[in-house]
Parts: sequence; C-alpha cells; structure tokens
Amino acid sequence: MNVAPDQLSKTAPPTSLGLGIDAGGTQTRWALARAGEVLAQGQVAGLSGLQMADEGGRAELARTLAALAAALQPYGPIGAIHAGITGLPDSDLQGIAEMKCLLAQSLAMTPQAIHCRSDIRLAWHAAFSAKAGGYLIYAGTGSVAAFVDSDDRLHRAGGRGLLLGDEGSGGWIAAQALAQVWRMEDAAPGSAMAESAMARALFAAMGSSDWTSTRAYVYKGSRGQLGQLAMAVAASAQEDPRAAALLRRAGQELARLAEAMVHRFGPRPIVLAGRALTLSPLIEHSLRQHLNKALGAAADIQLQQLQPQRQAALAAALAAI
Repeated sequence: MNVAPDQLSKTAPPTSLGLGIDAGGTQTRWALARAGEVLAQGQVAGLSGLQMADEGGRAELARTLAALAAALQPYGPIGAIHAGITGLPDSDLQGIAEMKCLLAQSLAMTPQAIHCRSDIRLAWHAAFSAKAGGYLIYAGTGSVAAFVDSDDRLHRAGGRGLLLGDEGSGGWIAAQALAQVWRMEDAAPGSAMAESAMARALFAAMGSSDWTSTRAYVYKGSRGQLGQLAMAVAASAQEDPRAAALLRRAGQELARLAEAMVHRFGPRPIVLAGRALTLSPLIEHSLRQHLNKALGAAADIQLQQLQPQRQAALAAALAAI
C-alpha cells in the first residue's frame, strides 16, 4: 500500500513514522510504516559504508542521502530508523556510529533514534522469522551466505568484495565477462565484436568498445555501476555460449557458499535471494543442480523475493511509538 503524503500527514502523529532502509551497492530501497502497516516505499542510488573511506565516496554518499531526504520530505518527521547498510559489518562500531550521525544530519533526527546494522543481517531476518532458521544465500552486486544462530551471532561465508571473492554476484559476473572479452581482443583485435554477442551487449551498455572506456567504467565507476552490466551478460546468454557458461558457473559458485555453511553447521533450510539470482534461470538451475548433488535431492531450497526494508520499517515504527 502507498499512501499519498497529504493523506499520511492527517492520520496520526508524524513522529510515529518508522523508516526502513536496505542499502546495497546498486540501489537503496526504503519504506515508511506506521502502526503495523507499510505506507510508502521507494528507492534511491546505491549506498555503502565503504564510501566513508575517501573524499570521493563521501561526496557520493552525501548526494545519495540528500536524494533520500528529498524523497522523504513530503511525509513529515520520522520517529525512528532501522537501516541495513552494505559494507558496514556489525563489528565496525566506529563506522556504524558515523553512519548514524550522517543519517541523522540528513534527515534532521538524533543518532539515538537510528539503529544500523549490516545489510546481510537485515536480509537474513527478512528471510527467517525464527533464530537459527536456516541459511541465506544472497547475490546482488556482491554475494554472501549468512546464518544467525540461536545466540544471535551472525556467521558468514563469502562476501569479501570483488578483489577477493563475491563469486556468483552481479559484479563478479560483469567482471568475469569483461575479462573474457578483453582476452579475446588480446588474441585477435576486433574479434570480440565480430564473434561474441556478450561483447556486443557489454559494449552497448557501456557506450563504447575501446579499452580506455572499459578501464574508466570498471576502475573509476561504482560497484553498483559495474554490477548492472550483468544484465547485459544475461541478455546475451541465448546467443552466446560464453555468457551461458558464465551464468551457470555463477550458480555453481553460489552453491559453494551454501555447501560451506552446511559443512559448518549442518543441514538447514536454504533461502536464495538477491537480484543477481533473477538475471537468468541458468543461475538458479545450476545452483540447485550442484546443491542437490552435494546435499541430496531432499535439500530444502527456496527462492524468495525479499523486501528487508519493509520489515525494517515495521520494526522502526514500533520503536517510534
């Protein structure tokens, strides 16, 4: 349900509004709730705790928070926020405190009214209502496996960023695809455009087929921008066996994360989630194929379209009362 701002302001004290934020590398999704009901939702650009590390990242973070504040302004004052932020682990107490201050400044609140945690913990609680419910395999711009035990401790596998991992994610798919394309060009300049539908789709998405443009896109752009190129890979999979093979390999890599969790904590239900898993049925099919082989055909595996920002908004609304 989406309620118009003018209607929303007449229903109850404005400070009873709770804001839920699910911030990822590609987009930041938000929802507003009051009295057990989600009233409005939307999205702005990606947001990450990693952006606080340098001046350029901070400037980009400030722009995203300004866009979020502008989107929320018509609804009136917010009483509390529950936010899950990518690139901000629960152990980074200083980073969490700084992010709370930035959110407070942007949204005219006090840091005490803001609860921040990692985006993966937020997503896990959206997938499982009970503690120790099972394993979440999440593939968006990055990828990670998560499990919250009965003592509320978060255990992870993967999620180490593109330099050290994130296998099976949108960012990983895009990076692997571009690497293949430029290997083709190394061997025979001009062959990628002539022989590969995947290369043509990638170059079209970037707006250029020269190395200078690719280098700038990859090394000067954001993680979210790179991850969006995975859509071009998926779109070319029916024409290009290279793209299809890469998507199947992505599924295999995500299955490896699930196997690692089962090895550590035993068999439990597995929830698959994240936009990268919806790029192509080849990814999910390959993942299930490998997990069924490793864990047995009786493995409990479900694909879910999670909306963590909604659960976070409902929790924030309770805190705002």
